[in-house]
Amino acid sequence: MAQALRNRRWFRYLSHICRILFAITFIVSGFFKAIDPWGTILSVKNYLAAYDLSAPEWVVAVFSIWLCGAELMMGCMLTFKVRIRLVSIFSVLSMTFFTILTFLSATIFPVEDCGCFGELVKLTPWQTFAKNAVLLPMAFCFWYRYRPDRIFAFSKLEFFLMCFFFTMAMSVGTYSYFHLPPIDMLPYKEGTNIAEEMKIAQAKQSSEEVVLVYRNRRTGRLREFAIDDKAWHNDKRWEWVETRVDESVDSVEPMILEFYIGNSEGEKTSEILATSGKLYMLCMVNFDNLDEDVVERFSAVAKQAAEEGSAVICLTPVNIAYQSRLNFGGVSVPLYNMDAKTMKTMLRANYGLVELDNGTISAKYNYRDIPY
Repeated sequence: MAQALRNRRWFRYLSHICRILFAITFIVSGFFKAIDPWGTILSVKNYLAAYDLSAPEWVVAVFSIWLCGAELMMGCMLTFKVRIRLVSIFSVLSMTFFTILTFLSATIFPVEDCGCFGELVKLTPWQTFAKNAVLLPMAFCFWYRYRPDRIFAFSKLEFFLMCFFFTMAMSVGTYSYFHLPPIDMLPYKEGTNIAEEMKIAQAKQSSEEVVLVYRNRRTGRLREFAIDDKAWHNDKRWEWVETRVDESVDSVEPMILEFYIGNSEGEKTSEILATSGKLYMLCMVNFDNLDEDVVERFSAVAKQAAEEGSAVICLTPVNIAYQSRLNFGGVSVPLYNMDAKTMKTMLRANYGLVELDNGTISAKYNYRDIPY
């Protein structure tokens, strides 16, 4: 009976469709996570925190890069039917695990964002669970279709393709971790004027819409009108019921509004963003026991700024109550505080440089790529 089902034409077509849709989802999800492994690291930390667990930073980083790469690799192998029996088993196991995990995240152990598509698409916990609940039967479908195949019977071409996909997938995540994401989908990408974007976000957040509610005198049905809609002016047809003020649909605070720079004297955000000309912002998660290479690169930036007559500052999430400046290459650089999440959103690196030109982000570098 099982063999008869696998041989039916409709089931072969169904399993083929399921495999392709599943592969596309994994490729898109894996790629956009792989180019931004820092985002996956934050998501993994959120999951660990939800379960009151923790792990060393390097363990989370390695696991995150492997997770993104494995997803991308599985999607590629499914697309080209490389040892599909083996991959189908991993697909069923992984989707079973993540379906259970996301159900728990939507109910008992809440996690705000699963990060399953990186910064491409943001899903709520229930949306993520629904997505996994759809993918899991798909995985079972093509697993059942290829169940009779041998698991480890690799041909030479399949072995080569598997090694190629593995190398490619892991290289994308590793490169993006040690440098910067090749595609920046965050609010602080190059070309963004931070002050202007903050004003736009504030305007959207505080925007209100006046809604006029009228009753049709003939049918008795209620209808809502915008204040500039002239249809309600016909008082023979419409009877006023109420005037309501609706807040903006976007009730979630945009990440750009979290941008804050300050020191012991208080907030300095507006002052810093109003700096004319070029401003070099050195970003560091910690300034104790800095690596010599970091100090050398930052010193080169400080000297470059001094030669140009440009401004240079340091940003860190570390408490700076007892320190206001750092010395790089003989240049005394002012030290300011910035929230760790905001800084990691602006620059996906522990140490790096963000350049502003009249308040607009003109360039961003991991410290390894600083050109000065």
